[in-house]
Amino acid sequence: MPSNVAIALGSNVGDRRAHLDYAVFRLADFLDHFRVSRYLDTAPVDVAGEQPDFLNAAAVGDTTLSPRELLNALLAVEAERGRARPFPGAARTLDLDLVLFGDQIINEPGLIVPHPRFRERRFVLEPLARIAPDLMDPVTGRSVAQLLDLIIGSRMRFSHGGS
Repeated sequence: MPSNVAIALGSNVGDRRAHLDYAVFRLADFLDHFRVSRYLDTAPVDVAGEQPDFLNAAAVGDTTLSPRELLNALLAVEAERGRARPFPGAARTLDLDLVLFGDQIINEPGLIVPHPRFRERRFVLEPLARIAPDLMDPVTGRSVAQLLDLIIGSRMRFSHGGS
């Protein structure tokens, strides 16, 4: 049975657009009914030192992969674009975070779903709300749109058809 998943995409090193375009191309290989938000320029958050701005997006789709298989696929796509991890918060060519995996709550070594910080990150919630505002966080029982409202303090309505 396929699971609906949400993935956050980001890049702040090199040709950011090319890195995200590549990720979108590759995500379509293992996600059905795949949709991606438009790209947004955002200031760095929770990074080490001064870094260039990020280009961020969100994607949703259905997968028959297990959570661990999907995580491994995301890490492989990052590696294909030269992602290095010299230290936490380092600049990155491509960052693909598994944000939601259906209604599952997972806490295993190297795999925490929902992503532990996505509820506080406008750069994740805003693009995700544009393509899947009704997607639910299984921990809080709130929709992505409701979580975004909590951050920005006002109601933003996006069409269900994307941006």
